[in-house]
Amino acid sequence: MVDSINEKRLLTELKNGSFQAFERLYNMYSGKLYNFIMRISSGNQYMAEEVVQSAFIRVWEVRERVEPESSFISFLCTIAKNLLMNMYQRQTVEYVYNEYLKNTGVDRDSQTEESIDLRFLNEYIDSLAEELPAQRKKIFILSKRQNYTNKEIAEMMGISESTVATQLSLAVKFMREQLMKHYDKIVALLFAFFC
Repeated sequence: MVDSINEKRLLTELKNGSFQAFERLYNMYSGKLYNFIMRISSGNQYMAEEVVQSAFIRVWEVRERVEPESSFISFLCTIAKNLLMNMYQRQTVEYVYNEYLKNTGVDRDSQTEESIDLRFLNEYIDSLAEELPAQRKKIFILSKRQNYTNKEIAEMMGISESTVATQLSLAVKFMREQLMKHYDKIVALLFAFFC
């Protein structure tokens, strides 16, 4: 068990750029985060490993924004959940895209595939964002398009971090449901990119 005084000291050192503090936090929390991701990803080991590594990379990148007085595990889990949602979103798009290629017999060209994937993902997600309630749409865009943290969004909008997290979760859930519900529409959009 990590005592709060030791954690605060490490977080302060991390905020000041200490790689040793970062390594200590990684050693203390990577196993817990891995188990957390395993639970919410239905036991997907590859995904859990990817998310843990990406989450800690992100922590290092935004270390100046770490709040020593706040719970580090909550901060870490929020980053991890967002990364996991992004991975699921990407997997859904890739699945639909691969099904389209399989059903049409179109040859894969890596450069074409990359540009189509990116354009398709951005344009379709943007169109879905337009269907969200105004506050949810703003939170989604600030988080997923402009890479603001939940804390920064909460401060900008004058709302709580938990409201931001809830609205973001609802936005991503809506988009995943729409992606699966409108499979034919998605395939038509993909087809339009080839024509």
